[in-house]
Amino acid sequence: MSKTAIITGATSGIGKAAAIGLAKAGYRVGLLGRRTAELEAVASICGAAFAAPCDVSEADAVERYFNGATKALGRIDVVFNNAGKFMPQSNFGDTDIDGWRSMVDVNLNGAFYVARAAFRAMRDQTPQGGRLINNGSISAHVPRPGAAAYTATKHAITGLTKAISLDGRQHNIACGQIDIGNTATDMTSAMTSGSLQADGTMKPEPTFDVKHVVDAILYMAGLPLEANVQFITVMASAMPYIGRG
Repeated sequence: MSKTAIITGATSGIGKAAAIGLAKAGYRVGLLGRRTAELEAVASICGAAFAAPCDVSEADAVERYFNGATKALGRIDVVFNNAGKFMPQSNFGDTDIDGWRSMVDVNLNGAFYVARAAFRAMRDQTPQGGRLINNGSISAHVPRPGAAAYTATKHAITGLTKAISLDGRQHNIACGQIDIGNTATDMTSAMTSGSLQADGTMKPEPTFDVKHVVDAILYMAGLPLEANVQFITVMASAMPYIGRG
């Protein structure tokens, strides 16, 4: 039986590209996303074995999704824990409280709910084990101006990745993190016209083809469980990250 992979946030951007790439590589894919029409469209492209709308910020909904996915797929070998959101940039003192809570609900709580459900499925299946790949960010290392909420949630993902790696050892569960900078998707199209820099100026930033992100995910997913990529950073070579600020 082909290996299985679940992709969250699969309706656009990196998630969509990863879903298509994993399916082309022979994985039987399960897709999760909030938008039903877009989810069905990606499922059609991928020939998905399972696809269901789900809001990752709702713990019960995530649990129901994984129950359905486990039944449909038979087992879960890989989960790309990708779903996330942004909020408008603002100076820290002006950070919107509701926006902060929304970011934490999706980017952190949602990632936890998905990882927990995946971990339980991998722990309880026979043969035991599997691999989680968390989508971190360049912002898991250094912030952009006016992005406190996003930065805080992505720093937290790094801690989550390490905790899962540690607790997963006894269950043959590997966990790694991919930190992505400025890949060319519909979500980053504005970067080519200008992004706020640490010195307050607006400058265009280089991007790179999302194909290279998919290649990295395929490499991580394809490793035997006795090997793990703990952290990997994939970014545009000329991105203002090294030396940011």
